Amino acid sequence: MKTIALEEHFLIPELETYLEETFQNVNRDLAARAVPRLLDTGAGRLETMDACGLDMAVLSIAGPGVQIEPDTALAGDLARKANDVLAGIMAEHPARYGGLAHLAMQDPAGAADELERCVTDLNMQGAMVNGQTLGRYLDAPENEVFWERAAALRAPVYIHPGNPVSKPVCFEGHPGLWGPFWSWGVETGTHALRLVLAGVFERYPDARLILGHMGEGLPFMMWRFDSRLPVSYHPEPPLPEPPSFYLRRNVTCTTSGVFDDVPLRCALDGLGEDNVMYSIDYPFEASNLADEWISKADFPDRVKEKVCFRNAERILLNMTAS
Repeated sequence: MKTIALEEHFLIPELETYLEETFQNVNRDLAARAVPRLLDTGAGRLETMDACGLDMAVLSIAGPGVQIEPDTALAGDLARKANDVLAGIMAEHPARYGGLAHLAMQDPAGAADELERCVTDLNMQGAMVNGQTLGRYLDAPENEVFWERAAALRAPVYIHPGNPVSKPVCFEGHPGLWGPFWSWGVETGTHALRLVLAGVFERYPDARLILGHMGEGLPFMMWRFDSRLPVSYHPEPPLPEPPSFYLRRNVTCTTSGVFDDVPLRCALDGLGEDNVMYSIDYPFEASNLADEWISKADFPDRVKEKVCFRNAERILLNMTAS
């Protein structure tokens, strides 16, 4: 079956040093193996894609990228450099690679302009933001100009996990909790819920958010979100719909880094079968394991086709796959 993967990372040399922020969360062996693969978008990566039957990979900068750069001008320059390189990679292999723009959210208006350039001029499919940017989350009032533009373009925004500004006390003494095992999912799911409670999706119904890792746990908790919000918090202005409404309408998730039927069934039931897309999370997950799982996943072919490629072709802008 045809497959399109949505969370497949790459890197440009100018952003390699920023990976140290991420490598505090993973072992050094994985980090050492990952960097050469991130820098390779040529024969080596294409061979890996062919070996696991991956037809198309939508590439994005491995986090945190410029999200942690304190110099706003430098962050913007590096993001544009990364996007220009990615556009060249896509042009060289148009049937194999798509792209998600790297954005310097230090300057929301500039990020909106860069998103528009990447979508309209460079044929990219949306953007990826690697968590909070210098302590500012995407629900901040300063980002209103960005969401207005993203919604107008109907350009999906993928929130990739990143570390918070400071480490909460609850993680102290247990380094295994810090990173992909637990804290990244908590941080990213919370980021998405901030957008819901801030009314971003009420103001911009055409905005589209993508979450990896089967929705960062949110599909499992949707009933409780609806049940507990009225007794714990009253947004101002009030949300006319329950949280699950916005999660189903505005949020899509991918299978990145989660190769198991049980959470896939939950994501399909919670968000709807039109809102789940295949991903691997290359090179941090093994492509062959993802392929083996999705090939044997116990779902009707009609549903698997949606997950493997049809939803991606419908949701992502300017998809070049046929």
